[in-house]
Amino acid sequence: MAEALGRSAESGDEDRARTATVRVFVALAPPDDAKDELARELGPAYEAYPRMRWNRIEDWHITLAFLGELPVATVPLLRPPLAEIAAAHRPVELALRGAGHFDDRVLWSGIDGDVDGLHRIATEVRTVVKECGIPFEDRPLRPHLTLARARRDDPTSVLEVAGGLAGFTGRRWPAERLHLVGSNYGRGPGPIRYRDIESWAFARR
Repeated sequence: MAEALGRSAESGDEDRARTATVRVFVALAPPDDAKDELARELGPAYEAYPRMRWNRIEDWHITLAFLGELPVATVPLLRPPLAEIAAAHRPVELALRGAGHFDDRVLWSGIDGDVDGLHRIATEVRTVVKECGIPFEDRPLRPHLTLARARRDDPTSVLEVAGGLAGFTGRRWPAERLHLVGSNYGRGPGPIRYRDIESWAFARR
């Protein structure tokens, strides 16, 4: 009887492993000092608009491909080709600049610098995702860094903050690593938390 229960438990674990999923995207991330520079610029807005859902600074990223909900068992397929992409590219020089919004509710900072290089890397990332047989919504890339979301009953805060941030120009920095990120951490009523599944250094300059 005990053996049967043990086999049943093991089978249940295997079934859960097969059906477990994780929300996945591939991204670049600014270095800490570039994030701190923008955070200082946002200081007055943090105080003036506390009801906005501000993303944690450590979670700021530039999405290259959002893959959505994937079976956990599928994720290892992405590791070798993403490592090859990183090894084949030098870091792209980028900067955070200005601000904008999506649908009056999502506040973002724009991306300046070698945007063409960023697009080339994103195209290669999306190609290998498709070659791995992973379906995803291949939307046109609009490089940005999401900062906050407004609540549904707040139609003006995002517009006001974006206007105040329009003249911001951050320093240039190299994107040193390609990140494969899982965003199912902290699901529930609280904010989404992100965590690197793995990351790979770009080739040395």
